[in-house]
Amino acid sequence: MVEMEGSVKTPQISEMFQKFALAFKTKTFEFFAEEDEAAAAAAAGGDEEDDTIDLSLLDSSEEIITGQRVVVIKPDKPDKLETLQTLVSSLFATVSSLNASYLHLQTAHAPFDGESIQAADRTAVSQLQRLSELKHFYQDYLKNPDCPNPNIPLASHLEAQVQENQSLLRTFGMMVDSLQSEIDRKDAEVSTLSQQLEKLEAGNWRLERRLDCFDSSSPELLLSVGLFRSVLQDVCRSTHSFTKLLIDLMKNAGWDLDLAANSFYPGIEYAKKGHSRYAFLSYVCLGMFGSFSSENFGLEGNEKSEQINHGNRRRKFLLQFVEHGSIDALELLETNPDCDFAQFCEKKYRKLIHSNMESSLLGNLDEEETGLDSWKPSGSLYEAFVNMASMVWMLHKLAFSFDPTVGIFQVEKGVDFSMVYMENITQRIAPADSVGGKTRAKVGFTVIPGFKVGMTVIQSHVYLTGLKLETDTEKTLR
Repeated sequence: MVEMEGSVKTPQISEMFQKFALAFKTKTFEFFAEEDEAAAAAAAGGDEEDDTIDLSLLDSSEEIITGQRVVVIKPDKPDKLETLQTLVSSLFATVSSLNASYLHLQTAHAPFDGESIQAADRTAVSQLQRLSELKHFYQDYLKNPDCPNPNIPLASHLEAQVQENQSLLRTFGMMVDSLQSEIDRKDAEVSTLSQQLEKLEAGNWRLERRLDCFDSSSPELLLSVGLFRSVLQDVCRSTHSFTKLLIDLMKNAGWDLDLAANSFYPGIEYAKKGHSRYAFLSYVCLGMFGSFSSENFGLEGNEKSEQINHGNRRRKFLLQFVEHGSIDALELLETNPDCDFAQFCEKKYRKLIHSNMESSLLGNLDEEETGLDSWKPSGSLYEAFVNMASMVWMLHKLAFSFDPTVGIFQVEKGVDFSMVYMENITQRIAPADSVGGKTRAKVGFTVIPGFKVGMTVIQSHVYLTGLKLETDTEKTLR
């Protein structure tokens, strides 16, 4: 700092500050200018001489460095365009920060993290407050561009861009973390499924070992009455589905269902209108189970070989049961139309649907469209038939895997009802009163045949005649 000697008087100091005040009216001022430049400015004359400060008034004991130039710059007011650019940059930076905070708030919920949720919530609220401040700043700026609200600090354009990029990096980082968490979850699922696959493969290996060891002395390893019942239930479901589709096709063709049912089982008095559908179900089931007791299921040129002993023959049927259950029946017919199963399907189709019925149900067909191929255009009916045939085929293979072979039986018309060997398919019926007491129910026809597995009897489903529907009142009283 320049020291002033004590000999400098007060009026001189006052005059000096007045000259300094005049000098600061310009944008720049040069201290310690060279003497030749000062002389040139003095020679220019006029009022400019008043803006020059006589530095000789300051008698300083410090040595003045010659040639030193000091420039004082008077700051300008910010340009309007620059202010708007800074405002927009701050706005985008704030929105990016808000987006990052909201994403952080979402990710903190799964898995739930209370501290992260609170932190993200506070950050989001602060960014909303910042947006509100920028809104008020812009409103004040529109009213008075020269004097915007000084209480709202605006970062520079570059600082706002840096803040926006940092927010984007935070957003991308959280997205990467979320994707990584999803990858980890998928990896965990893959690991779990791999372990399950290993267990299944180990189970399959044990089953293969048991199949290899399967002979006449150990049939109980795989076979049971429960397995046979389960497959039989699948057969019953498939026959019901096919019969329902066949009846719908007959209705669409204008058939009299009662008359058609009477052609199957004439003289049957049905307990309720609509029970004639059991006659169609019986027609389908008994037709599919025809020749079930035959080892080759009635197929020509497929008689059993006498060279194969009893144990190996049972093992062969069991392997055929397992193999057929693991393939798609529709695909098998397409890839191997000459296999035994394809011949079985064609034979059963011709037994159920004769040529006149086929023509009535499906219309006029070309000679090349007769047989099972004529069903393919109907789609669902064709699939239902093949599925039914496949289940019956598997049940036959399973029946011949038992020792002794599973037997099949059906009940003739007029036989007295027996709860040991039969089950009433209509369920809710009671014997009708007759003169002198009650008569025993009689079998009208067999709907689903029965089976004998060793010492166990699986009841046949029959439709009984001479019965009436049991009302709810009668059931309650009884």
